[in-house]
Amino acid sequence: MEELLIHHISDYSTLVLLVIIAITLYTLSKGADILVDEAVSLSVHWGVPKMIIGATIVSLGTTLPEATVSVMAAVNGNPDLALGNAVGSIICDTSLIIGISSLLGELKVDPFTIRRQGKLQLGAGLLLILASMPFLGGYVSQFAGFVFLALLATYLIMSLHWSKGSTESDEEIEEEESSVFIQVTKMIAGIILIILSSKVLIPTVEITAIRVGVPQSIIAATLVAFGTSLPELVTAISSVRKGHGELAIGNIVGADILNVLFVVGASASVTRGGLLVPNEFYTLQFPVMAVALLVFRYLSTRKANMISKVGGSVLLLIYVGYLIMNYL
Repeated sequence: MEELLIHHISDYSTLVLLVIIAITLYTLSKGADILVDEAVSLSVHWGVPKMIIGATIVSLGTTLPEATVSVMAAVNGNPDLALGNAVGSIICDTSLIIGISSLLGELKVDPFTIRRQGKLQLGAGLLLILASMPFLGGYVSQFAGFVFLALLATYLIMSLHWSKGSTESDEEIEEEESSVFIQVTKMIAGIILIILSSKVLIPTVEITAIRVGVPQSIIAATLVAFGTSLPELVTAISSVRKGHGELAIGNIVGADILNVLFVVGASASVTRGGLLVPNEFYTLQFPVMAVALLVFRYLSTRKANMISKVGGSVLLLIYVGYLIMNYL
């Protein structure tokens, strides 16, 4: 089926391919949006605190596009696309999305989340860089992928444990009035939409990248990464406008952790040769990711417990500079 799809897509003009990319990116974000909405409603129904919703359940939903695209890319023999998508998404989430959100409204920081999940966010990013170092072979090995997945399970268990000690109220989040069966059905529909969209997106991006002469890793770290980060962007903007800045921060922190442990971990674990790290990652992608995470860490741990518009503007400038360096 995939070969037949690639055969048909290859006959289309570049303009048509760009239209297909735009449509599939939209359906990816729409599917994740449906999944997130129903997951939030279910979590409220089951009494899970808002803080944990953002850093775990919502993040799992919004990270599904990255995971689906990256795993399928790795299976299809395109590890640079898989790794580029994950790293690009971390940069996009931490700099662009936080930057935009801070300019649109009050972006409060939950000290409890930052004290625990925040450290894991920075640690996960640094762990990915360490696992990718040339002295370890210059690739994220399959073994490292399994280690990441084990750490993912540990992270989810720890988050569940932390939620039991939380006294935060979730009264501000409205629970959907439909039955649990309908909510679960909508979640499944969202997952199906995400998977089908990613199956169309990957070969379309590959063919377009070849035609315009841009390396797949660069395309993955910009266009695809931004497209698959749309759920985080929409969730963050909606959260800030409704006065739930902590939910937006929790979503981004959790998404960054999952991009390493879930996306990279799952992608590396399905390939015997692991994920090869292109040379430009050592000179651009990893340094920018580290800078974005460190700046965010500094801004989020200040006594004001809020990311100011000035701080958000700094993060936004980091992403603009990253885009300029990519295309130069």
